Amino acid sequence: MLGARSKTELALELQAQFPILRPSIHTRRANLTVKFQDLYGFTVEGNVDDVNVLNEVREKVRQQARVWWTLEASKGANWYLQPQVSSISEVIVLKSSLKLSTLANSITLKKLIRKGIPPVLRPKVWFSLSGAAKKKSTVPESYYNDLTKAVDGKVTPATRQIDHDLPRTFPGHPWLDTPEGHSALRRVLVGYSFRDSDVGYCQGLNYVAALLLLVMKTEEDAFWMLAVLLENVLVSDCYTNNLSGCHVEQRVFKDLLAKKCPRIAAHLEALEFDVSLVATEWFLCLFSKSLPSETTLRVWDVLFYEGAKVLFHVALAIFKMKEDELLLTHQVGDIINILQRTTHHLFDPDELLTVAFDKIGFVTTNTISKQRKKQEPEVMKELDQRLRRLNSLRIDDK
Repeated sequence: MLGARSKTELALELQAQFPILRPSIHTRRANLTVKFQDLYGFTVEGNVDDVNVLNEVREKVRQQARVWWTLEASKGANWYLQPQVSSISEVIVLKSSLKLSTLANSITLKKLIRKGIPPVLRPKVWFSLSGAAKKKSTVPESYYNDLTKAVDGKVTPATRQIDHDLPRTFPGHPWLDTPEGHSALRRVLVGYSFRDSDVGYCQGLNYVAALLLLVMKTEEDAFWMLAVLLENVLVSDCYTNNLSGCHVEQRVFKDLLAKKCPRIAAHLEALEFDVSLVATEWFLCLFSKSLPSETTLRVWDVLFYEGAKVLFHVALAIFKMKEDELLLTHQVGDIINILQRTTHHLFDPDELLTVAFDKIGFVTTNTISKQRKKQEPEVMKELDQRLRRLNSLRIDDK
């Protein structure tokens, strides 16, 4: 058990996972832009301040790992798998000491996850808490291998698009951008495209699946994480052909921005800036193309435990963090540049998540569900009108 390891062994393992980044003395003096590799193999560009932030963050992760291992030592290796409290109504009925213990574990776990799951524990914690393990247990053990063998060599519009996107998925990554990496990613994406023909394949899923592969280590576990994400965590229809779910999410986000950040929303409206210009990629790729990988995975830690509302919290936080700067803009291009620069250099996930959950205020799953139901009819009407126009143009061209 992890909790039984000696302090020396733990220290050595943590040090190996989170090496201290040390720019050269010439770089420090000149304060030039430096390149370095993050924990998951991505090349990152930043200045010395960014390096210092990353080192501080990695020290916090080391401290968090010690907390997790202490809990495993005292409560057992899988203490977080005890029944969790998911609603206020469950809290109200807690009376017995057993249920009070369950509540205490739930509160502890929620706080711990928001502070970050140690990378070495991330695969098993994600797999258990997300529901992926339960989903996998409902099918034969050979399901994934049988699926990949059954679809091998088959050609569909989805497989053709996947083959087109493979070399464009995190190009330059030391493993993903290799024949081995491409083959693993292809099997996961093609396999899922046959599992759910309604989704098939949508651009954006390549980035999500690629990052899952890096975290989960095995294709099969990455496949099941992708399945639980699309089938249970995210809103339905986000990745279908007409992206109706994604369009709904963008409308909901726009409404939430107006409520949570009214000054920003009013300013953007005056400039005729459509938030979907930046937020569509955030929601489709789950921030994997926008935020540094270590920050993205901290967001995913919370996403797999608390659900899709986390995406709205984080998106709102990005706007909130740059409120003063955004209010000074006069061009749409300036807004996009500010947001892109901000996301690409958000190396401190604690700063982002503190704003997301402490300064934005409550954004409940129930509130989001009501907003989705409100927006869905209008979105479907607009998509239907768009389809009719396209069909009319095709007829005219004949």
